Amino acid sequence: MKMLLLLAGALIAVTPARADSLIDNVNGVTLDEQGRVVRFTGLVMSADGHVVRLLQRGDKRPERPDWRADFQGKVLLPGFVDAHGHIMELGFRALELDLSDTRSLDEAKARIAAYAAANPERKWILGGGWNQEKWGLGRFPTAADLDAVVSDRPVWLARADGHASWGNSAALKAAGVSAKSVSPVGGRIERAGASPSGVFVDAAQALVQKSVPQPLPKEMAVAFLKAQAILLSFGITAAADMGTSIDDWLTYRRMGDAGSLRLRLMSYGAGLEDTLRIGGTGPTPWLYDGRLKLNGVKLYADGALGSRGAWLKAPYSDAAGQTGAGFLSDAMLRNKMSRAAMDGYQVAVHAIGDKANSQVLDAIDELAPTYTGDRRWRVEHAQIVDSADLPRFGAHGTIASMQPVHQTSDRTMAEARLGSGRLAGAYAWATMLKNGAGLAFGTDFPVESPDPFAGWAAGFTRAEANGEPVGGWQPQERLTREQAWKAYTQDAAYAGFAEKQFGRLAPGQYADFIIVDRDPTLASATELRATVVEETWVGGRKEFARK
Repeated sequence: MKMLLLLAGALIAVTPARADSLIDNVNGVTLDEQGRVVRFTGLVMSADGHVVRLLQRGDKRPERPDWRADFQGKVLLPGFVDAHGHIMELGFRALELDLSDTRSLDEAKARIAAYAAANPERKWILGGGWNQEKWGLGRFPTAADLDAVVSDRPVWLARADGHASWGNSAALKAAGVSAKSVSPVGGRIERAGASPSGVFVDAAQALVQKSVPQPLPKEMAVAFLKAQAILLSFGITAAADMGTSIDDWLTYRRMGDAGSLRLRLMSYGAGLEDTLRIGGTGPTPWLYDGRLKLNGVKLYADGALGSRGAWLKAPYSDAAGQTGAGFLSDAMLRNKMSRAAMDGYQVAVHAIGDKANSQVLDAIDELAPTYTGDRRWRVEHAQIVDSADLPRFGAHGTIASMQPVHQTSDRTMAEARLGSGRLAGAYAWATMLKNGAGLAFGTDFPVESPDPFAGWAAGFTRAEANGEPVGGWQPQERLTREQAWKAYTQDAAYAGFAEKQFGRLAPGQYADFIIVDRDPTLASATELRATVVEETWVGGRKEFARK
């Protein structure tokens, strides 16, 4: 026995440790912790997929790496971190009827008719992405509009922002909705006279949604894999999933168990009940080699501007008497936030209107002295904020989780909804930073495309892809190029308590990086928007390559 132990010790002593891997000959660009540009020409990775060190030209390379790749001068960047998205919705939107690129009601109707004809086996026609503002319709679409193209089976289509849905008469009949149906708290049934017109806003969507066939586990898996592939193709290596249901979480766990979870997910449960059922006594640890973690809870204070569900302090300029609606009373919101915080869950609250943002900030002010420490309270969207409330985002470590593409796509609609007098605190990125608030960027996919380069360009131009308006919309709120990039990488990771794991390229971070076709720090805004992701690597493994 003693001889065997000595022999084993000798073998261990002479067996070389596994060497590092080398990514060499790159035009590498990242940011340091202060947001300053760092350039490098090589990257050494450990066997477990972490960055060991960045190499400059002339630095000595490992003599015998396990593996070496010469990238022939290509541009290498840290992977993007999307601070706010909806994984399963993105997958299903890609697999179902997608109206996001339609420019008129007639075009949408033609698309719906063609989809129904091509899918005769589907008992319900499901999908979404419609936007009556983009159509220039001047009203919501109606059940009669849908009946004209599909009347033999239910049709149920979510608005682009997910805060309203549109159904035909067959869908309303299947759900038992009639003129006697009452709008629930936090929701609104749009009506034509006394009868439901076909559009249901916010909580009212549940009146029909309860009758929609639920996807099978295998369909959930297909949708997840589709969403994951889309995100990786855009160079997104980590994302916050805002509103994870129990079924969503089980899908992610099955993907992780099968070794198919290639993206890093920071999960926020869909309300308090689902969060407690998933996490039990608190947030989960990182699972599957840093690929999945339940961070906290997603709550809703109001709806969205596009459906006039955002909760405003004064009536909408284009809808007299309407102020949107708060989903929760002050006491209910604080009780839910307190219940989550007492078990250590991070709290993220959707707030778009100025009244909703004020309500959430009031709740944080009240709860912060009790729930001390590094809480990182999150306000999701923070789109329309009363100027008097903007400085309050700098207190208690509050993070404004915002989407730059919302500003470019919604600006004309925001002007119509609010009028010019209430826009001083709208999409106020630069002011958030000046006031000391955390700022994290995302896209709210599939509400918007998950393309981070479009959001990055919008962050420092506040202009659309066509350059309008010249000089940017409310240009005083433009960020620098580096600030916008930081908000899309390490600051988005910080918002999810993951800044030690990913978000930039530095020793100890995961080797999550992308190969792109140009240097984004030197590109014009137009060129930046045209950036193509050639490869995406997560934890030192290539997870996407453009064909």
